[in-house]
Amino acid sequence: MSVLRLVLGDQLDREISALDGIDEAADTVLMAEVADEATYVRHHKQKIAFVFAAMRHFAGELEDAGLAVRYQRLDDRKRATSLKDAVRAALNATGASSVIVTEPGEWRLLRDMEGWEKELGVSVEIREDTRFFCSRAAFERHAEGRKTLRMEYFYREMRKRTGLLMDGDEPVGGSWNFDAENRKPLPADIAVPDLPASKPDEITQEVLDLVAERFADHFGDLDGFAWPVTRRSALIALDRFVTERLPDFGDYQDAMAAGAPFLFHAALSPLINAGLLRPMEVCERAEQAYRDGHAPLNAVEGFIRQILGWREFIRGVYWLKGPDYGRENALDATRDLPWFYWSGETDMACLADVVDVTRRHAYAHHIQRLMVAGNFALLAGVDPRQVQEWFLVVYADAYEWVELPNVHGMALFADGGVFASKPYAASGSYIDRMSDYCSGCRYDVRKRDGEDACPFNYLYWDFVARNSKHLRSNRRMAMIYKSLERMDGDKVQAMRASAKRFLDRLET
Repeated sequence: MSVLRLVLGDQLDREISALDGIDEAADTVLMAEVADEATYVRHHKQKIAFVFAAMRHFAGELEDAGLAVRYQRLDDRKRATSLKDAVRAALNATGASSVIVTEPGEWRLLRDMEGWEKELGVSVEIREDTRFFCSRAAFERHAEGRKTLRMEYFYREMRKRTGLLMDGDEPVGGSWNFDAENRKPLPADIAVPDLPASKPDEITQEVLDLVAERFADHFGDLDGFAWPVTRRSALIALDRFVTERLPDFGDYQDAMAAGAPFLFHAALSPLINAGLLRPMEVCERAEQAYRDGHAPLNAVEGFIRQILGWREFIRGVYWLKGPDYGRENALDATRDLPWFYWSGETDMACLADVVDVTRRHAYAHHIQRLMVAGNFALLAGVDPRQVQEWFLVVYADAYEWVELPNVHGMALFADGGVFASKPYAASGSYIDRMSDYCSGCRYDVRKRDGEDACPFNYLYWDFVARNSKHLRSNRRMAMIYKSLERMDGDKVQAMRASAKRFLDRLET
């Protein structure tokens, strides 16, 4: 009896559980570019191109390995528009008696798949995604009985479980976390290595042409597309990061610079999330760089923490909280998303740059996302659902399981503090300290109110005052509210008036 084995566009790993035990003589691998998955939100052009190009290359690699592959292209004359319909067509064509698939990364698709067996009339086995360090069941056990979730405690458990950066039962260097050493601003004279670029081959260029035609009205540029789309090129990108940028990654991982979204960052998240790189091999490669004396501990620990700690923790939160998690709105934020999140047309230099590099690369590093794009939306009281959709649309590494908790819980505090102990709200002084944005901005970061003042300054204090009923009881906000109480009343009133004028003028 033959089996149809479905591989999704973010499961491009020869060791994916859906392919485990495959009968090369009888089974068929199904991969499908379908309109529903490309358009359920209006994904960045580079995100669509990256996924489709990587899928086509992966399908070719499977065929070269002797597997039978049924591949549906988006531009095929007879094509299904949904995964379910693609599976139905493949069952009819191959005569397969059952379907095996690895669980998807989103509640939306999982709930659809859970109905396939009844709708398609064949057995459908949904297997666990074993690419992660921590299973969904293991995270549920970790969370059981805890009133709040904190990544740091989870991360320590994962270090012990995997043995990464451990000396026996103790962490290497005597500390679990070296984050305090990873907050240096970027020196003006430091040389930043270029990010390795993968020149599009014929397959990728064909996809780029398809995306340019079919998704012309989607956000983002295709010019300069350089994402690795094969496992071989992904491994080269990993090697280049470890060799050239990891040594300085720790010191400057929170730094920002105009026109430089990558700095010393790895830019490997799209490759890991799509399956071209495996999390363990990435972490082990970084650890070996420390053991060999090539990279300092603060850099390697900070990098591994992002993958072993934060990435796994966020996925656990997503599945633990359920499909309605993103509907919460603890701070009653209702403002529409400003139009400059799409156009980049704003006098705020930091936001203009983040939107610009996001449009050009489908990428911005984590501090640009959290402390610029996310921070502004938090301070302005933008509707969480609109912010979530923006983040899901614009980044090449964005899938709901990783995007939703990061935006909803971390950037916007819209869940009321499920895993963040306080809102990540900051005034312009933080951006000034960690970037060169303010030196070229039309606004003055030293001023708190008035037409020339940095909007982040008066928006910050307006946010604090506006959300007093929600946040005053938060112990980590106590000093902020004491500072607010000590301020001159007229000064507070002036800042709040500046905030109102600015927000009232926003185009949405």
